[in-house]
Amino acid sequence: MSSEVRFTDFKSDKQPTWCPGCGDFGTMNGMMKALANTGNDPDNTFVVAGIGCSGKIGTYMHSYALHGVHGRALPVGTGVKLANPDLEVMVAGGDGDGYSIGAGHFIHAVRRNVDMTYVVMDNRIYGLTKGQASPTSREDFETSTTPEGPKQPPVNPLALALSAGGSFIAQSFSTDAQRHTEIVQKAIEHDGFGFVNVFSPCVTFNDVDTYDYFRDSIVDLADEDHDPTDREAAKERILDADKEYQGILYQNEESVPYSDLHGLDSNMADIPDGAPEGAMDLVREFY
Repeated sequence: MSSEVRFTDFKSDKQPTWCPGCGDFGTMNGMMKALANTGNDPDNTFVVAGIGCSGKIGTYMHSYALHGVHGRALPVGTGVKLANPDLEVMVAGGDGDGYSIGAGHFIHAVRRNVDMTYVVMDNRIYGLTKGQASPTSREDFETSTTPEGPKQPPVNPLALALSAGGSFIAQSFSTDAQRHTEIVQKAIEHDGFGFVNVFSPCVTFNDVDTYDYFRDSIVDLADEDHDPTDREAAKERILDADKEYQGILYQNEESVPYSDLHGLDSNMADIPDGAPEGAMDLVREFY
């Protein structure tokens, strides 16, 4: 891995087609900076994405990439990492992709603790399909398909991750460039499944969860007396419905990645006789 790598090395020659002002620009920039800061480069990075506004992020980044189907990015990322542990695997998605059709995969990816990073661009709406309520939309959020609101509580992805045994759970704000980059970098450096939910405002279809709203509402845990290794303290913050937190909510510093537990440390492509003994049985377990 090159020490000379810059975040611009991760930029492709494709121009994003996101709406001007979309929070996904800042989310992606932070991902690229975090990858460069950790010494990774495009030749050892694999970006997997699903469907939604975030889906083409692999096209906009210069690395190995796969644009998968709706809700299925995490199984692909898991397969890539187990097949080639030398790759830095980053999975990107949205709140609809990850917490609706992909919710089952999310829970199991968290509990397996495969050593990869999952960045979710949470704009609390379905942006690509013109503004329907998503799993994280407010209970009274009015859209064309929910004119009186969804009338059900929003999904709390941080609580789902904690209850599933998450070893790294964090939240960031796409426009707070330095903190967002720092948090994603910590997720990459974590030994295990690094999960970052990113407040990434939709400027076209969501006029409630705006940049101004998050700037006024976010409480940065860097300014609080919060110990991220204290699971009970993390639970208290995560279940606090009155505040929007930024920072590392929880980190298990003794986390052991799935591959280390099962001895899957060899690149399957480099083994003439195929995968390590028992490896494919473990992979089939996921499907």
